[in-house]
Amino acid sequence: MSGAGADSTGSDAMSDHTDAPPFIIGKLEDFAGWARSGSMWPATFGLACCAIEMMSTGTPRFDLARFGMEVFRGSPRQADIMIVAGRVSQKMAPIVRRVYDQMAEPKWVLAMGVCASSGGMFNNYAIVQGVDHVVPVDIYLPGCPPRPEMLINALLKVHELAREKPMLGHRKQVAAAAEAAALAATPTSDMKGLLR
Repeated sequence: MSGAGADSTGSDAMSDHTDAPPFIIGKLEDFAGWARSGSMWPATFGLACCAIEMMSTGTPRFDLARFGMEVFRGSPRQADIMIVAGRVSQKMAPIVRRVYDQMAEPKWVLAMGVCASSGGMFNNYAIVQGVDHVVPVDIYLPGCPPRPEMLINALLKVHELAREKPMLGHRKQVAAAAEAAALAATPTSDMKGLLR
């Protein structure tokens, strides 16, 4: 079937398209999510023994710099993610909230360790039974204390969240709904359990 009468116009049309420069086709949200996930800086917020494990993720053995997160920021205005590492006391809760409010949008919160996630073994009046009573939490990392590898895995999950989260108004509505649900949870003093 290859003769002079074969489809020569089709091959010419294909050669015209191969000379065109390549274009990247995608949504602006996808690009912004990719950029956000590759440039997260955590806020320095170590409260207890989990902070030692958090600090060790920045050492050469675990090398958090692979993900562009080696700079733990001292100012909440320069941070994108708050890693709450350790137990949160009732006295510390307003400070946690103030640091969270000072962070710029978009922002994420990672509750590191069982004490930050649920109060841990400290089921008493002095410890907040989960930092989600104070700020909306995106990722819960269990363990007492969790290993640096676990923290890196949780941070990669936050990167996935950053890539998938929509921009602007919709994210604010989702965060406001999650915060309202967390703050409407039953207070620890009203909970009835094995120790009460």
